[in-house]
Amino acid sequence: MGNPAYNGLLTTIVIFGASGDLTRRKLIPSLFNLFRKRRTPKKFLIVGFGGTVFSSDQFRQHLNTGMKEHAGFNFTEEEWSIFAPNLHYRSGNYSDLKDFHSLASHLEGLEGGEANRLFYMALPPSLFPSIIQNLDASRQLIENSGWRRVVLEKPFGTDRASAAELNFQVHRALNENQIYRIDHYLGKETVQNILFTRFANTIFEPIWNRNYIDHVQITVAEKVGVEHRAGFYDGVGVLRDMFQNHLLQLLTLVAMEPPASFNAQHLRNEKVKVLSAIQPMTPEQVSLNTVRAQYKGYREEPEVRGDSTTPTYAALRVYVNNWRWKGVPFYLRSGKHMAEKQSQIIIQFKEPPLAMFPMQTMKPNILVLYLQPDEGVHLRFEAKAPDTVAETRSVDMEFHYAEAFGRTAIPESYERLLLDALQGDASLFTRADEVETAWSLIDPILQTWEVHQTPPLATYRPDSWGPAEAYDLLAHDGRRWLNEEASRMLDK
Repeated sequence: MGNPAYNGLLTTIVIFGASGDLTRRKLIPSLFNLFRKRRTPKKFLIVGFGGTVFSSDQFRQHLNTGMKEHAGFNFTEEEWSIFAPNLHYRSGNYSDLKDFHSLASHLEGLEGGEANRLFYMALPPSLFPSIIQNLDASRQLIENSGWRRVVLEKPFGTDRASAAELNFQVHRALNENQIYRIDHYLGKETVQNILFTRFANTIFEPIWNRNYIDHVQITVAEKVGVEHRAGFYDGVGVLRDMFQNHLLQLLTLVAMEPPASFNAQHLRNEKVKVLSAIQPMTPEQVSLNTVRAQYKGYREEPEVRGDSTTPTYAALRVYVNNWRWKGVPFYLRSGKHMAEKQSQIIIQFKEPPLAMFPMQTMKPNILVLYLQPDEGVHLRFEAKAPDTVAETRSVDMEFHYAEAFGRTAIPESYERLLLDALQGDASLFTRADEVETAWSLIDPILQTWEVHQTPPLATYRPDSWGPAEAYDLLAHDGRRWLNEEASRMLDK
């Protein structure tokens, strides 16, 4: 409880958009579980701010109902009764400076002296600038003996220009070390385990390069369609929704050089280097290296335009042009309404340089990092089949989180990220230059798709693994998607 990151002061967590779904489903359950684990500051307050008119008691009841529906863990009413008095609510308008002066007075009254403050923006990014401007104008961002930090939800911009403009606006009131741009994907234990698999095990690092790795496949597949997000999604599409953040983040963790330490600055420096080593595509390269597709029936979804060309599926082939990875293709794909929910990274190693065994039927070794749903790590290698002259058979070494640590061992990603923000550890949050560099890779693809309408928009059957064009993308290189084969490894 005496964590020096909290500097002994009371810590106030102010949530803007507190009456919304994210607060009810994710933020409060995560903060409550941190409290149950004794990881919150010893003295803390949670103050909600939103447009809905609530009393503090009504706010607590609203959140208690959400806890019972969405917590994902068991808790007692006694535990909640100890936590609930820390919850307060203030209604107001995000663009009205008077309401922010009123909020400042309310916070000072609750705190009774110097305090740390964490401001969480649980609302659309279009509201960030006005809220931060009002916080600044009401003198709530001044750091004296207590720190001030702001957590910004994604998406951070819709292209590079909007991301740069948003960075400019927030930097007028905040230093970069006060800004925590959240991508909940980086809070997942299994995503963090990519770094531990690589750098805590010396067996992998000597072969983690172009000399031994043939290619890398990164798949984030969603079983569901657009559901209630159709109106929002139709103006965004899969590239903005999944690639600019989640998939490029996974690529950086796979491809980055070992950082000097797990210090946030060192870690984020290496991630930016990876993104900087990927050359933005020309329109001709976009036509050759990308696939865009839409599931059949998408245009009949409520709130979707009848002539929509918004892609719900994409596949990309990219190259990291540095010493370690030169010539190794990274295949990235994501889509909605696919055969199953699946997030995994497959590292396929090169085949042996010499076929020295007769009757050889060997397959290349693959390392699979399963991020969800069956979290773990699997390594496929070849062994001699018994009672044969020289036949081989693929066998599997496997690690499952559920078996090794228990099924309740993996916490909600927001829980880890909130704890890091409270403790001032920005390792799992994205930096301004990283956001803008990622958009610089996505922008040329978006422009080619939306302006030149190339490559042609393909279609795919719902509950499949995507369009034929995505299989052709790898077949052109003499390769194929391995996710179904990797899934069979789980079924053995």
